[in-house]
Amino acid sequence: MHMDLFDLSDNKVKAAPLAERMRPQSLDEFIGQKHLLHNGSLLLRAIQADRLGSCIFFGPPGTGKTTLAGIIAATTKSEFVKLNAVSSGVGEAKRVIDEAAERLRVYGKRTYLLLDECHRWNKAQSDCVLSAIETGSIIFIGSTTENPFVSMTRAIVSRCRVFQLKPLTDEEIILGLKRAVESPNGLGSYCLEVRDEAYRHFAWAANGDLRNAYNALELGVITTPPTDDGKIIIDKSVAQESTQQRVLSIDDSMYYDMLSAFCKSLRGCDPDAALYWAFRLIEAGCDPLLMFRRMMAHASEDVGIADSSALSVVVSALTAYEHIGVPEGYLSLAHAIIKVTTAPKSNSVYLAKAAAQKAVREHADDVVPDYLKNNKTPNDSDAEYIYPHDTPAYITQQYLPKGLQGEQFYQPQDNPNEQKIKQFLDAIRRNKRK
Repeated sequence: MHMDLFDLSDNKVKAAPLAERMRPQSLDEFIGQKHLLHNGSLLLRAIQADRLGSCIFFGPPGTGKTTLAGIIAATTKSEFVKLNAVSSGVGEAKRVIDEAAERLRVYGKRTYLLLDECHRWNKAQSDCVLSAIETGSIIFIGSTTENPFVSMTRAIVSRCRVFQLKPLTDEEIILGLKRAVESPNGLGSYCLEVRDEAYRHFAWAANGDLRNAYNALELGVITTPPTDDGKIIIDKSVAQESTQQRVLSIDDSMYYDMLSAFCKSLRGCDPDAALYWAFRLIEAGCDPLLMFRRMMAHASEDVGIADSSALSVVVSALTAYEHIGVPEGYLSLAHAIIKVTTAPKSNSVYLAKAAAQKAVREHADDVVPDYLKNNKTPNDSDAEYIYPHDTPAYITQQYLPKGLQGEQFYQPQDNPNEQKIKQFLDAIRRNKRK
């Protein structure tokens, strides 16, 4: 559908949520993302020169992806059309593209197509905008919370510049809240006092999401009765109720200490401690996804080949958590924690990765052996690639570059699974030495 991001009538302004009323209308008002919008940055120069081209903004919710797209369209005086990948199909996208091509032909006016949740489009849906991007009929701006290099079709990503937006800092969120308190479009009509500890709690609870903070502040203001002198006071207790979170009982240092304790408990085979620290963090307001992410890393770093099923259990538990939510999802979290902590431990995957990376840095110029090349040239040796399935026994050919012959990055450790692997690899290596 066509939309002018900043064309709100008085009635719409009054009815819109605080986050919408406070949506920045220019880059000067935009909060956060200094790594992308500092003086001289590529993105800022491209916007100012009206040469941005198609791009993808990805990052957590409430970090300004849609707002930035709207500012770009307004800055360049272009048409701005917004679709949502969840509810829009190929037919609607084609209609927008046809209208954009006609608008460009007749009026010379370009069209920005903002596609929210762009990772949700499949290949067939994505293909319908490819030619329009290539011909310049539209300037595509994708908005997604997922990494586009993983979640989107390569054809789209290769035609776009990708910009990663980061969660806002507490200071940036507090700045946005203070603007809202003072702004006529925000809460400026209220006789309002927001105390510093309330600002800090709103910022902490928002977890980098300014929209979340706006919603909590607005809820606190409209539900808090004024004092006898007509003033609405937002203190820490009101902020706590508005965010539906307990008051922060840990500072930054303690937060990282508890996260470290959780990780070391996973590594140290103590399910009781790992469960305690995980739910202590959750009670303090941490997103359970943080624990899942750490466990996915530990399942390879600290369990690894000793029990490869640990990684599958963690990923499956994460999927279950995302589908059923809380409180039932906490069972999946606990399931994964117990699996990772009680699994046999091996850091051979971590050590093998580090050794291989070190070899790559030290042997960056080593060439592929002739018999392993995709297409041999007349100058290559006569050595032929041996197809493993054509030989009755393990073959003796070397797969590493010449300068790395004999190197062993992966060293099986002393657990039943890896001892079986060691026996398998030793048999192959003995055959190579014959």
